[in-house]
Amino acid sequence: MAKRTASAKKQARAGVRRTLRNRGAKSEIKTLVVKARRGLAEKSVAAPERAASVLDAIRALDRAAAKGIVHRNNAARRKARLAGRLAELAATAPAPSGKPGKAVAAPAKTSGAAKKK
Repeated sequence: MAKRTASAKKQARAGVRRTLRNRGAKSEIKTLVVKARRGLAEKSVAAPERAASVLDAIRALDRAAAKGIVHRNNAARRKARLAGRLAELAATAPAPSGKPGKAVAAPAKTSGAAKKK
């Protein structure tokens, strides 16, 4: 059935504008995720560069989920996959070069009372 009412026509125009805006954001997300995946797949990429590309992709996914461009579960799933691959590489990577025999101290954990929401 054809859209006859003025409000239906206006909503159709708004939908076209939203589609165009969301298309650019989705394209950016796809680009960043693909760059992060390629960085994780290539062995020649340095670890800090890998982490930076993954963080960029995660930030873009968070922004898109907050704006409703992608569903929050979709963003969470994609972020978890990227983080999992990054963790796999970190686990298989050699230990950081330091003095042998010395353990690296872990950062101190903060108590829950210190955090504010």
